[in-house]
Amino acid sequence: MWQAPEDDLFSDNPEADYAKRAREVGGELTEDDLDVDRTLRPKALDDYIGQERVCDNLRVLIAAAKKRGEPLDHVIFSGPPGLGKTTLANVLANEMGAKIHTTSGPAIERTGDLAAVLTNLEEGDILFVDEIHRLNHQVEEVLYPAMEDFFLDIVIGKGPAARSIRLDIPKFTLVGATTRTGLLTGPLRDRFGISYRLDYYTIPELTQIVKRSASILGVECDDQAAAEIASRSRGTPRLANRLLKRVRDYAEVKSTGVITVDVAQRALSFFEIDELGLDWMDVKILKALTQTFRGRPVGLTTIASAVSEDPETIEDVYEPYLLQCGLMIRTPQGRKATRAAFDHLGLVPPSDS
Repeated sequence: MWQAPEDDLFSDNPEADYAKRAREVGGELTEDDLDVDRTLRPKALDDYIGQERVCDNLRVLIAAAKKRGEPLDHVIFSGPPGLGKTTLANVLANEMGAKIHTTSGPAIERTGDLAAVLTNLEEGDILFVDEIHRLNHQVEEVLYPAMEDFFLDIVIGKGPAARSIRLDIPKFTLVGATTRTGLLTGPLRDRFGISYRLDYYTIPELTQIVKRSASILGVECDDQAAAEIASRSRGTPRLANRLLKRVRDYAEVKSTGVITVDVAQRALSFFEIDELGLDWMDVKILKALTQTFRGRPVGLTTIASAVSEDPETIEDVYEPYLLQCGLMIRTPQGRKATRAAFDHLGLVPPSDS
């Protein structure tokens, strides 16, 4: 059973505390991740750990495209943040021997931006668009003929003097990544010939990733320590690499620099990440549900007030993993802590829960 430090979890100014702390178990990419991500990312499918079904399929599709001397069909990867969508896009480019151009949905604001990107492509290039579900709808409509027939219809001028010109563009492969598949429009989704959803990783797979990353970083990390880090990484490689870096920092300052299972456990406890990968705010939410409200169903706004957090942040950032772990359930009356939540916190559930 894990006990969170009370004085840290319930301070006089939780908003200020939260602003000072980086959420170590958040799936979103941070500036800290960018420092070593390019080094840790695999360059080939043979080096890619996990997602075996996707990798096996891609090997066949890549081999067939190369045999025909054609670009790969358009590909879209979906799934939660941190599972390797961007990494797979770069692996595809390396395997195809193609140049990759990277952008994001919000960055392409106007049709002119899209035209500039597409006309700079060369035959066989890969265009990677992250968060593709956030494309402007007007831009998206211009993208359709580019994906299907490899041309752009551009309107020049306004009023009676306006005229349309058609620009031919080289055959390319569009690789899209999205964390919100439901926000993709039907016409855009249907134009991708290859679609894969990435799954969460198993602990053995994450252990391999931690060992590989430790080797690249030049850090000595034994198997038990790697498994300990992997078990708290929420099934996400990005978090595994992030936690490895934090444990490495702790080992260099508080120990000999070698990551043993004891050092890993002490480091993760120091950074307030428990055995399930919950951080201090996750635990604070669970304590509100189990102690403050005694296991009774509670509305989202009430929980948000109790922990001094925005309701949308709780719903989008914290709640999914708590639901996934079976620590919280949604009922018609509101959110409710499960018996597993009481057990995890070492509390006795009320008799009527």
